[in-house]
Amino acid sequence: MARGDTVIGVLGGMGPAATADFFQKLIQATPARADQDHLKVLIFSNPHIPDRTAAIRGEGPDPLPALVAGAETLIRGGADFLTMPCVTAHRFFDALQAAVAVPILHLVRETAGAAAAEHPALRRYGLLATSGTLQSRLFEAAFEPRGLAILACEPSVQESRVMEAIYAVKQGESPERARRLIREAAAHLQERGAEAIVAGCTEIPLVLRDGDLPVPVLDPTWNLARAAVRRALASDAPLAASRPCYKDRG
Repeated sequence: MARGDTVIGVLGGMGPAATADFFQKLIQATPARADQDHLKVLIFSNPHIPDRTAAIRGEGPDPLPALVAGAETLIRGGADFLTMPCVTAHRFFDALQAAVAVPILHLVRETAGAAAAEHPALRRYGLLATSGTLQSRLFEAAFEPRGLAILACEPSVQESRVMEAIYAVKQGESPERARRLIREAAAHLQERGAEAIVAGCTEIPLVLRDGDLPVPVLDPTWNLARAAVRRALASDAPLAASRPCYKDRG
């Protein structure tokens, strides 16, 4: 296969704005000087996949059949490997990977690798994520073997700040309220000893970015985009940028 001919599959729609953000970061991470230098990307955005957190809590249907169906749609379309820009959906990663014939990049593991490589002196990471992700301990499984601790919000802050902010983004509200809630939750984590914050739900980077806080903010969507570009180019060479650039921070 010629360089650049690999097709990246994106299993999206969880939610749609987060999928669009991931595609933008794929573009930003690609070393390109012309349209023809960019990568082939196939996106299947299915917002009807059942709520992942509700399923993990035992309060909703299993999303795995819809995830498998979406993955198979991408594979039939020619995807050579898959990405899934939804953190909580990684609770179902092992079963999904076992059900399909192409590799799937693991967003959380890519983020743990980036944390260790980019912030070698840091040991305590505050996690902003859905309650389903916290219950699944996805980040603990990826970070703790590297000697990195994960700190979560107190339950009251988790529900009143983090989950409120995430669903505000999903509902298309003006970002100011979600941004305020997320920053309050991040401040709470810093008070608990966090040396950096993980934006551990793909809606969160839409309202919280590196540079917004006095500590580093890790963006798993960006880490996944960089990993996807590297795989598609079959290269460990430096990519286009060290972090995404935004024209409008409003």
